[in-house]
Amino acid sequence: MSVAEEPGRQPRGPVALALLAFLGVVLFAGFVALGTWQVYRLGWKRDLIARVDARVHAPPVAAPGPAEWPGVDAQSAEYRHMTLHGAFLHDKQTLVWTATDYGTGYWLLTPLQQADGSIVLVNRGFVPTDWCGIKGSCARGPTGDTSVTGLLRISESPRPFRHNDPSRDSWYTRDVTAIAAARGLSHVAPYFVDQDAAPGTRDAGKPAWPQGGLTVIAFPNNHLSYLITWYLLALMVLAAGIYVARDERRLRRGR
Repeated sequence: MSVAEEPGRQPRGPVALALLAFLGVVLFAGFVALGTWQVYRLGWKRDLIARVDARVHAPPVAAPGPAEWPGVDAQSAEYRHMTLHGAFLHDKQTLVWTATDYGTGYWLLTPLQQADGSIVLVNRGFVPTDWCGIKGSCARGPTGDTSVTGLLRISESPRPFRHNDPSRDSWYTRDVTAIAAARGLSHVAPYFVDQDAAPGTRDAGKPAWPQGGLTVIAFPNNHLSYLITWYLLALMVLAAGIYVARDERRLRRGR
């Protein structure tokens, strides 16, 4: 049976066609715009990955001093390879809950006081929940003047479902401002530094604690699949529009 012979099948009216055309144009334009936005996002993400990779593998430079702190942000400084000199304040250390390839445990954040009196929080690395230094039953780390190299990180914000509780000394994010306030520290840098791994510690039979160099640098890059999806949806809308137009023309010819 031809289209013209289908019982009850009538051409759509002007209002219905206008609404369908309007909806099709809106959907087509919206999907094209979303796909084009993902094209720009793909370029931005690839540039970000290349920039961070260059920073991580660059020779370490001096960490930003107090005069430079106002300009330190993720765009300009995060993941830069830094070097610091000073003395650790082990009695002011903070344990921040985390999970790594070594299991659940803590990030060990220890303030490093530099010669000018400024303080930088150093994430010395991962320690398990039974690490002896937690209860002070063994040496907590180097004393006196110490050199540290690592990656500059931006202070972390509180998590939605796991809030830091300074009153209970319970920490889930490396929130520099909150930790400094809880430990009574002043003149503290607005960033922290993830310390590099000590040479040979990862290859030993038993890892040395704290275990540094565990910074996870991962930037999901799904923008190519997103842009393909949006452009395919735009093509599907276009194909549907062509089908409706041809169907309407056949119906009118049949009458």
